[in-house]
Amino acid sequence: MTAEERGTIQQQWGWQAEDELYRFYLGRDAAGQLVAAVIFLTEFTIHGPVRVAVGLNPDGTVKDAKVVELTEETLPWVKLLLDQNLTQDYLGQDSRGNFALSGRFAVTQVDSMPHFYGQIVASLMQRAAILFEVTLLKRSGKV
Repeated sequence: MTAEERGTIQQQWGWQAEDELYRFYLGRDAAGQLVAAVIFLTEFTIHGPVRVAVGLNPDGTVKDAKVVELTEETLPWVKLLLDQNLTQDYLGQDSRGNFALSGRFAVTQVDSMPHFYGQIVASLMQRAAILFEVTLLKRSGKV
């Protein structure tokens, strides 16, 4: 990313995109048009890394997401949410979507650690959409 793109992310969304915490993979058709992208993002917590793969449509909306790395310690907390299809709550959203945990994952219904990790997964999904928008969509003039 350029310094300007990093500045935009910091200024508009309040986080610092570090190169070692994300990877882009772009899918193109025979004509070279973007069909989809997958962005892998990692958040390091006191209990270990959480890595999410987020599939994005060419317009920057979330197509799908999978948690692809957890530690043994975090697995039970996150599995509780994944068994209830946490990531499905954010399909179709772009960078400006609502990535807060839905009411079905309210703290009163879910212990604090699953709630904490649910927020991390949702945040990583939004960050993927932000990275896509600030880099690919802006560079192509679609934003």
